[in-house]
Amino acid sequence: MNVRVGWSAWLAFIVLTLAAPAHAEPQQAAATLAPVNVLTFHNDNFRTGLNPQETILRAANVRSTTFGKLFSYAVDGYLYAEPLYVSGLSIPGQGTHNVVYVASEHDSVYAFDADGLVPTSIWQASFIDPAKGITTVPATDVQCDLLVPEIGITGTPVISLANQALYVVSETKNQNTGAYGFELHALDLATGQEKFGGPVTITATVAGTGSGTDGHGDVSFEAEWALQRPALLLANGMVYVAFGSNCDRGPYHGWILAYDAGTLAQKAVFNSTPNGQEGGIWQSGNGPSASQSGNIFVGIGNGTFDGKRDYGDSFIRLDPTLNVRDYFTPSAQAEMDLHDLDGGITGAVLLPNQSGPTPFELLGGIKSGRFYLLNRSPMGGFCQSCDDSQAIGIVDTGHQIFDVPAFAFGLGYLGGVGARLRAWRVTNGRMSPSPAAHSTHVFGYPGTSPAASSDGASHAMVWALDVSGYGSGAPAVLHSYGALTLSETYNSAQAGSRDTAGPAVKFTVPTVANGKVYVGTQTELDVYGLLPP
Repeated sequence: MNVRVGWSAWLAFIVLTLAAPAHAEPQQAAATLAPVNVLTFHNDNFRTGLNPQETILRAANVRSTTFGKLFSYAVDGYLYAEPLYVSGLSIPGQGTHNVVYVASEHDSVYAFDADGLVPTSIWQASFIDPAKGITTVPATDVQCDLLVPEIGITGTPVISLANQALYVVSETKNQNTGAYGFELHALDLATGQEKFGGPVTITATVAGTGSGTDGHGDVSFEAEWALQRPALLLANGMVYVAFGSNCDRGPYHGWILAYDAGTLAQKAVFNSTPNGQEGGIWQSGNGPSASQSGNIFVGIGNGTFDGKRDYGDSFIRLDPTLNVRDYFTPSAQAEMDLHDLDGGITGAVLLPNQSGPTPFELLGGIKSGRFYLLNRSPMGGFCQSCDDSQAIGIVDTGHQIFDVPAFAFGLGYLGGVGARLRAWRVTNGRMSPSPAAHSTHVFGYPGTSPAASSDGASHAMVWALDVSGYGSGAPAVLHSYGALTLSETYNSAQAGSRDTAGPAVKFTVPTVANGKVYVGTQTELDVYGLLPP
C-alpha cells in the first residue's frame, strides 16, 4: 500500500486562513461546532439515513440564494462509496481537522479537510502498484458493464473511533498471474497507515454441494466472480463484509464474513446458498444492519431457496456469529428467482422501537416494487399460499426499486425507478397504505436513496440525488426537501453552472454533517453548504 501525506497541509491551512478571510471565516466557524460523526453507511447500524444533530441546515436557508456548491476535491476514480465524516480529529503535525473520507474505484482512500481549509488531501492511501503488476480489475474482465471502467473499492467503508481505524475492502488483479483478490484493510484515521497487521486476504470455505463445489463437499469463495458492493458493518466487535456478483456471472453465491475489529482475524462465515446457486448480497449499496442486541439483518438476491441452508430472495436474521435464526421469503420466490427480481434489493432498514404489538420492525423491498414492513421476530418464514400475509404491511409501489429507503420522523422514504420520492407514515407499528407525501420531481433509473437531517425534533429535511445521467456523464443533481411535505427547497440545477456537480454515479447517497452536504461523483467530491455572505 502507498500512502501519500499532505506534508504541506498545515502551511496551506495558514495561507488560506490569512489570504482568503471571506472564504475562511464561515468555514472556520464550522470547525467549532459540537462533534458530529458519520461513521457508517446511512448514519447508523439501523441504516435509517438520519443525522439528528444537524444544527445549521434547514428549509429556511437551503435556498439557491443562500446555499450552494462551496468547493470540490478531485479524485482518481468513481465514488460509489458514501463519504464518511469524523469531527475534530488530531492529525500529526497538522493540527485538528474535521475530516471527510472517500474511497474510489481506483483503489484509493482519501482523507480531506471537510471544511475546505486544506486544498489537497491530508493523506491518500492506494492499494495498487502497477509497477509490480497490481492493478484494479478492468470491467471487461468480469464481462459486466455495471461498474466501469474499473473495479476497486465499491462498498462503503466503516469507521471505529475506539480503534481509530477505517475499515475498507479493496479488489485488485495481479497482471502477472491473472489472479484476482480482495483484501480487508484497517487504516489509521489520522495517517492512512495499515493497522492490526493488515491487510488480510479474504478467503472462505463452507460445507456445501452447490455451484462451484470442489466435488468433496466444500464451496469456496471465488474472488473472480465476487463483488463487494454492500457497505461494511461494525458490530459485536467485528467487521462484517458482504458479497454479491458481477452481473450474475460465474458460479457465485452470497457471502458474509466477520473479522475481529482489533486483530482482523476471521471469526465467522455465512454462505447464502451453499447447496444451491446465486443468492448474491448487494442491497443497492446498503450494508448489513444490526439491532441493539447484535443480530444481523440482510437481504438476499435471486437464487436457490429451501428455507434450510439456501435463502435466495429472502430477508434473514443472523446471530453475531452468522447462524441463521429467522427469515422472511416472499410467496412468489420461485418466480422472483426465475426473473431476477432480487428479494433483498434494499437491504433491511430497522425501525426504532414502535408502540403496539410488534415493537421491533424493519422496512425492505424487492426489485419488482413491492415494499414490506416486517416483524423482526418472528419474521414470518415462507408460505407459498399466503400472498405475503405474514408481513405487517405491504405496499405495491408501481415502480421498480433499486434504492435504499430511509426512516425518520415516523416516515419511511422510498425512491423508485421513474418515481417521485415518496413517504409512508408508520404509526403504532403500522404503515399507511398510501404515501403521506411525495416530491414533484421524478427520479429516473435507478431512482434515489435519500438521507435525512434534523436538529433534534426541529428543522427536519430530506436530501436526495438524481443520478439518472450517470451513463452520459451528466452531473448528479442534489435535491433538498422539507421532510414532512417533501416540498422542494433547493436543487443544484437552479443556479446555472454555479452549483453543478461532477458526473453522476449510480446508487450514491449524500452525506450531511456540520452544515455541509458531501456528494460523490465520477471525478470529484463536491461539497455544498451555506454560501459566504
